[in-house]
Amino acid sequence: MLTYTQAVVIGALQGITELFPISSLGHSVLVPAWLGGSWRELVTQGDSETGTPYLAFVVGLHVATAIALLVFYRRDWVDIITGFVTTLRTRRIETSSQRLAWLVLLATVPVGALGLLLEHPLRTLFAKPLAAGLFLTLNGAVLIAGEVLRRRSQPTLADYGRAFAVAEARADAVERGYLTESKREPRLAELTAKDALIIGASQTGALFAGISRSGMTMVGGLLRGLDHEDAAKFAFLLATPVILAAGVLKLPTLAGPQGDGILGQVLVGSLVAGVAAYVAVRFLERYFKSNSLLPFAVYSLVFGLASVVRFL
Repeated sequence: MLTYTQAVVIGALQGITELFPISSLGHSVLVPAWLGGSWRELVTQGDSETGTPYLAFVVGLHVATAIALLVFYRRDWVDIITGFVTTLRTRRIETSSQRLAWLVLLATVPVGALGLLLEHPLRTLFAKPLAAGLFLTLNGAVLIAGEVLRRRSQPTLADYGRAFAVAEARADAVERGYLTESKREPRLAELTAKDALIIGASQTGALFAGISRSGMTMVGGLLRGLDHEDAAKFAFLLATPVILAAGVLKLPTLAGPQGDGILGQVLVGSLVAGVAAYVAVRFLERYFKSNSLLPFAVYSLVFGLASVVRFL
């Protein structure tokens, strides 16, 4: 039986690791396995083919995490939804918010389609400590590879020199009245449909326990030219409808045998997960203004390899 202490601990763990690029599902499997005893039994109890009480509990945590993201990015979502509705009416894309709405929709298609087909079989097959440890190690390797490839594609000093000369000439032209200064569109809205599909496809890695949704999406964004701040924001915007839809579709499982006797724990754990997710996304928004994925990559490699050795 899931206790309230376990619900609070796992709720906090879910809220943080869903947004940190270190895999919430992987930690939901590995942490109870490391603790052992009644904690380990949470992951193994029940019929893995039809669903376990623990996985039903995690569903509630996902919904809470998505709600926290909606609250944090509420202004962005108002603009995105308004822009989407406007484009349906006018059949034109004229603003950055309208363009971003369609980019989010396009990026959600790959993981939505594959998730409906593969999520349950992959989760029941790989949501085990050894597999989660292997995939968490792979997650760290992918984060490092993303950072290395991004740095290789960064401009050289000569590129910066040319860009500075162009900017200086433009500023002089504006000062002389030859040009009028215009407000630059947000970088996210400059992504192409191809960029959105590629970044969205990178989310599908999160179907494996141990692979981080936000981490894979951020790597996809970095490789398509976004900086860390924009890549993180786009990752969180994309995660919101995916996590919310997956959670809402599975909420009925809590009304079945898997939810017997744990509804109170689900409510408590979900509240903790929602608060933890809100704090996590607030921290990460500031963190990625000037920092990289490397600390999360190192953590994934160390914890992943240690888990492989422990459960081999």
